[in-house]
Amino acid sequence: MREKKIGLLEAVSIGIGGMIGGGIFAVLGLTVLLAKGAAPIAFFFAGLIALLTAYSYAKLSVRFPSQGGTIEFIVRAFGNGTVPAWLNTLLLASYIIMLALYSYAFGSYGAALIKGIEDPFLKKVLTVFVILFFTFLNLLGAYVVGKAEDLMVIFKVIVLLLFSLLGLFTANFSRLDPHAYPHFLHILTGGFIIFLAYEGFELIANTAQDVERPEKTLPRAFFISVLVVIFIYCLVALVAVANLEPQEVLEARDYVLAKAAEPFLGEAGFVIISVAALVSTASAINATLYGTARISYLVAKYGELPQIFARRIWKGAYEGLIILALLTLAAALSFDLENISVAGSLGFLLVFGVVNLANFKLASFTRAKKFFALLGAISCFAAALVLVLHN
Repeated sequence: MREKKIGLLEAVSIGIGGMIGGGIFAVLGLTVLLAKGAAPIAFFFAGLIALLTAYSYAKLSVRFPSQGGTIEFIVRAFGNGTVPAWLNTLLLASYIIMLALYSYAFGSYGAALIKGIEDPFLKKVLTVFVILFFTFLNLLGAYVVGKAEDLMVIFKVIVLLLFSLLGLFTANFSRLDPHAYPHFLHILTGGFIIFLAYEGFELIANTAQDVERPEKTLPRAFFISVLVVIFIYCLVALVAVANLEPQEVLEARDYVLAKAAEPFLGEAGFVIISVAALVSTASAINATLYGTARISYLVAKYGELPQIFARRIWKGAYEGLIILALLTLAAALSFDLENISVAGSLGFLLVFGVVNLANFKLASFTRAKKFFALLGAISCFAAALVLVLHN
């Protein structure tokens, strides 16, 4: 019996689910503080870079279908050498930063939901709890996939769309006045600092071997998923800016999405968005911890990480899982939201920049337009430079 192939809808779901993890709940406040009324434009600029990079992923995935995804493309372009080894380490570090971001967001929304205000101590307690809880689950081999993850994607999209549509009725659009926009560089920085919220579409590449009619399905899946998320993020940013005073954004920067729901849904809106954030970030932590532990295991097997990452301690669990959890704890407790976001966005911008270069180099095989591949690479590296200068 033939195994059922992944269709367009499933592939798009993987891309959207990968991007709308917990990132938008965590980083929205940063963009609003930096870009102010131009926050939707900031999200749009970051989305354009994701769209250019999706073009490279689509071309490479069709030509070189592999579960290896990103790593496979780099090896194809540059061989087994320094670049792939460097990229493996950078990719792993970036996923650890993502775990720290999700954990930080879980702590922030959880503390705000329990206390109703910012509580640094409770936030740290919840941050530690969620990391240890899902590390323990993964050590036991407990991991929920398939239909449950599909339902999570639908849940998150519905919550964000309802938030946006209802918020339009109470929006004060004068707060979007272009005359009040900050300097253009601040708008760009506001977009690039949250670029990690677009990370996730590349997961479609890992399914390339199982996709039905990949030459048509993969490009469509990449572009549809990124365009849908750009639309959702820009709409969410618009509603948040138009419903909150600048001082309110500053006071609730770590849980601004929940705060932005209060003007049109009252206390119930704060609770609903906070619960949605907790569920989304918890799901993202579980999935990312599981996947990152497997990546570290494979990288260690190839000799590019210490062998302790590949040492089995219990059934399907590895010592690397505990090390990853400890590194995540250190990052989440040592840095604030802005530093975590900058580090994560910087890591993925560099990785995606190299993927665009790989597509440029392999253009004769992928039949890609070199202009778009090069533009994608330049955009990624330029955005990374802006972040470095900002920091």
